[in-house]
Amino acid sequence: MKNLRYTLITDGSSDKAFVPILNWILKEDLKIDCAIQDKWADLRKLPYPPKAEDLAGRITDAIDLYPCDLLFVHRDAEKETREKRLQEIRQAIEKANIDNFPIVCVIPIRMLEAWLLFDEAAIRKAAGNPKGKCQIQLPALNKVENLPDPKTILIEVLKRASELKGKKLRKFNARERIHRLADIIDDFSYLDRLSAYRVLKKDLLETLEHQGWL
Repeated sequence: MKNLRYTLITDGSSDKAFVPILNWILKEDLKIDCAIQDKWADLRKLPYPPKAEDLAGRITDAIDLYPCDLLFVHRDAEKETREKRLQEIRQAIEKANIDNFPIVCVIPIRMLEAWLLFDEAAIRKAAGNPKGKCQIQLPALNKVENLPDPKTILIEVLKRASELKGKKLRKFNARERIHRLADIIDDFSYLDRLSAYRVLKKDLLETLEHQGWL
């Protein structure tokens, strides 16, 4: 296989920050020996974009508009169980009538931001203050999956790391910095401590082997 084309469907636009993580798993963890072409399915500009709750419609549109060999479907677990989210995705796949298409589910416990709360140097750089000295107090990595609202925590951490005050802090766009943070991190191996990450890697490995790509 010369190229592996994959498309990622996410709950929201901020979750396209999963792309660097997926590329890390493919290249560094699973050592896939081919070029990787990644696409995030941005369906917002369609004349009639599917509603957020219409996962089957989003899957169908993503495959049509972003042709790929492998589809990643993301759903945050938030307050639900992984099994509940898996059931929702499987029902959407059945409704979209693509049962035989290679699909891997991406279901972090709580949400993506929990997977970005570990690299202090990258957080300072993403905040635009790489030489900052203030204490930013990151949670222990083995506890991030239990955080009730990791997105709010990461936003506050980025603001703190920026060391901005007053008007400049009010203009600080922490959500944009989250995308930058995912691109800056160059080693996601620490995520092996997270159960949802290990499940994602296992499911992806099984799919690649089943398709004969490994």
